[in-house]
Amino acid sequence: MTKILYIEDNDQNFYLVSFIMTAKGFGMVRAHDGREGIDLATKEKPDLILLDIQLPIMDGYATARELKKIPDVSTTPIIALTSYAMAGDREKALEAGCTGYIEKPINPKTFVEQITVYLPAGDSPGDPR
Repeated sequence: MTKILYIEDNDQNFYLVSFIMTAKGFGMVRAHDGREGIDLATKEKPDLILLDIQLPIMDGYATARELKKIPDVSTTPIIALTSYAMAGDREKALEAGCTGYIEKPINPKTFVEQITVYLPAGDSPGDPR
């Protein structure tokens, strides 16, 4: 099963994304802040990381930079999933190490397709792991 780590402190945002992704067969793991996200990424070795930018303890930019320093995690795609939508925010997320950028609120009808483009070829919800 394809495993996604979602680093998100807002329960409603997490539950919406988790509901959509688990309904499509993805496995979800949650971290509530950047530090917990780094620990879980190291332990769980997810196939994809969804990362909120506005996080307690360590913001998403710092979290992305730290994730890129971890050998077993450095090649894992990181998607900034954020309500930050001002000019330059996408570039700032990409410079910090994010692979992609999706603005909140998400569109439930297109979200899975937006996410799967970042998975390595052959990774799909039903892949045995």
